[in-house]
Amino acid sequence: MSDRATRRVVIAGLLGLVGAFSAPQDQTIQRAEQLTRFTLVEYHMGIDARLVVYAPSQEVAYRACEAAFKRVAELDQAMSDYRPTSELMQFCAKPRGTRVKLSADLFKVLDRSQKISVQTGGRFDCTVGPLVQLWRKARKSKTLPTAQEVRGAKRLVSYRKLHLDPRSQTAWLDRDGMKLDLGGIAKGYASDEALKTLRANGIKSALIEMGGDLVLGDAPPASAGWEVNVPNAGATMHLQNCAISSSGDTEQFVEIAGKRYSHVVDIKTGLGLSDRTQASIIAKDGFTTDPISTALTLLDIKGRDRLLRAYPGTQVFVKTARD
Repeated sequence: MSDRATRRVVIAGLLGLVGAFSAPQDQTIQRAEQLTRFTLVEYHMGIDARLVVYAPSQEVAYRACEAAFKRVAELDQAMSDYRPTSELMQFCAKPRGTRVKLSADLFKVLDRSQKISVQTGGRFDCTVGPLVQLWRKARKSKTLPTAQEVRGAKRLVSYRKLHLDPRSQTAWLDRDGMKLDLGGIAKGYASDEALKTLRANGIKSALIEMGGDLVLGDAPPASAGWEVNVPNAGATMHLQNCAISSSGDTEQFVEIAGKRYSHVVDIKTGLGLSDRTQASIIAKDGFTTDPISTALTLLDIKGRDRLLRAYPGTQVFVKTARD
């Protein structure tokens, strides 16, 4: 494992779902069908990535989780907007109009992002990078960006300025200085890939938690499902083989001049959301729940209804407390 990654291992120990989710603590050894519960944590994509698995031995658990964390690290290297050497940042650094052959993972994530941009009328937009960078500075300094700064960043933002060619798996940008930000979709995709990797290594009962995203495999032995407190659902739920994501300003927010702003940037204003919206969604995979939960915080009621018609079978819980 990477020297920078921190691993903690708990045999049949604590399942503490941080951020938007919570689950009961259990400090007793749980065994069923000769499986033991293991929790492993490493730092990836800017957060603690937590894997909870049921395995017949510590060796099996370690091997499977090692492979899953390696897969997440690969995706981080492809999609990070912090690392100048990432595939995403290298693509953004190319002169406008330059066609770049992308990896299958990055192309797939950009393609899904573009489709959701169309479905949301551009409210969800991975080209929001310049505004996100501006807002990060504002959060650190606790000073709002100037109108001129926001206008300058907005000129570089539009999903219509990002082009994808599925036949050649290439992409190009219309303007120099554009920055892509996959913070609203990459963790969900990475969580799905981690679960696939665990399954390929013999682990069926697993939970992957990455920030506000939770991806579940089969239920723990002798149980009806993973016990999860989904924000705004009103009751504890027992879930398996699905994903849950929560987005909003419950955990990540800043107060500037007495007003509370979310870390999620509103493409219309160029500032963090300020309407206290929190959205949680349950669907088949994290590649769906991660971006859709973010999009739901950006849309009004009619926009949410239109978006959700494209995702039948999902469960959604939205709460808004406007200032």
